[in-house]
Amino acid sequence: MTGNEGNTAEENRRQVLYWRLLSRLFDPEEQAALESASVAVVGDLGLPVALLDPKVSIDTVVQRHPQLEAEFDGLMSPDGDDREGEVRRAALASKLLLNVFGTGSGNVSAEQLARWQADAGWFERALGCEAGRLRGRAGSGGGGGTVAGTGTGDGFSAPELGRALAGIEADLVKRMQLREVLADPRLAKQLTPSMSLIEQLLRDKDNLDGVALANAKSLIKRFVDEVAEVLRTQVAQASAGTIDRSIPPKRVYRNLDLDRTIWKNLPNWSPEDERLYVDRLFYKQTAKRVTPAKLIVVVDQSGSMVDAMVNCTILASIFTGLPKVDVHLIAYDTRALDLTPWVHDPFEVLLRTKLGGGTDGTVALELTRPKITDPRNTVVVWISDFYEWQQEAVFTGMAAIHRSGARFIPVGSVSSGGHQSVNPWFRQRFKDQGTPVLSGRVKKLVVELKNFLAF
Repeated sequence: MTGNEGNTAEENRRQVLYWRLLSRLFDPEEQAALESASVAVVGDLGLPVALLDPKVSIDTVVQRHPQLEAEFDGLMSPDGDDREGEVRRAALASKLLLNVFGTGSGNVSAEQLARWQADAGWFERALGCEAGRLRGRAGSGGGGGTVAGTGTGDGFSAPELGRALAGIEADLVKRMQLREVLADPRLAKQLTPSMSLIEQLLRDKDNLDGVALANAKSLIKRFVDEVAEVLRTQVAQASAGTIDRSIPPKRVYRNLDLDRTIWKNLPNWSPEDERLYVDRLFYKQTAKRVTPAKLIVVVDQSGSMVDAMVNCTILASIFTGLPKVDVHLIAYDTRALDLTPWVHDPFEVLLRTKLGGGTDGTVALELTRPKITDPRNTVVVWISDFYEWQQEAVFTGMAAIHRSGARFIPVGSVSSGGHQSVNPWFRQRFKDQGTPVLSGRVKKLVVELKNFLAF
């Protein structure tokens, strides 16, 4: 292939990506030919296919492929211009542009708004400035300053881009009709609490006040109470615990072992009287091991783990009410929060959480380790999809907990359906360690915990 032929091929590949971008910006429906061609281009570049999915945030892409963070930074600034990597740059730039400017129409959820705001921050970083700068949210200089790559040559100035982003954000907020419903007590009462609705309320709670905030709290409380009732039933019905043979049985009628009593007294049978003379009664042993146990629940509160955060918060509060169980609750994303003081009140816990962000389990490990004072009598339940920024360091810390003698239970998610997406790297290492990832079904986690706590 000659140099000109090579340049032509590269140009064609770049045009495929940009034609697809334009097509999706003006029409959200996929064009099969452009999609398949783009998939082939991205695959040849060794990039993840997730770059072509507008529903996948930049945060998620970078979280799962950390090496791309440096490529997104300054991607669209003059200093980042790399003629030899134009096709690769086109793939990354297309992802940014589609996520930020391809907002479509229709109602918008709080999660969609939060995702767009994060993607807009990546777009600003790609232009060579601090995230939030164009929208007047970073530093003290506001959004009117000069930004590399936006002052000349590109056809837009920093203020113009800032106004464009602000306009898109305002439109998204306007399309969030939930706020209007919450502001009307009559309409708010008609809402049926669900996991998706609770997610929106938790994400948007900081933007609500007055009547809207009161109605939002009421809906969250209703949902928490409904789920708690279901989980309490599951906890009560789950059979667990082993009989402690060292404890003599209570000599009460309900514990009387009739079969054993008859069998042991058969030598006392009198054929003449046709009676069985019982000189000794036998009772069933029913006492189970009751040892004060420590339960440490660590929950990933990043955007992909909303179900787990809600369910585990409620579940932890239920176990808190059980005798001889010392429950601790830690939530984390890139920062960790010890929610143990409020673990008895799931409503209060949820109001204190902030969903979203990345995932850094090292900060959660720092809070967890000091709580393990008696490893043999401690269980650590770690709920996450385990897509970590520092996976080696996080797994090393988890392995140390396991080696200490504490029971370590990794859980992919905690939902009614059991759906879970777990980092394959972690899944294999947990399996090799002898602590395979538990199914995300709530019932299975309840049984596992009751078996350990043995009440």
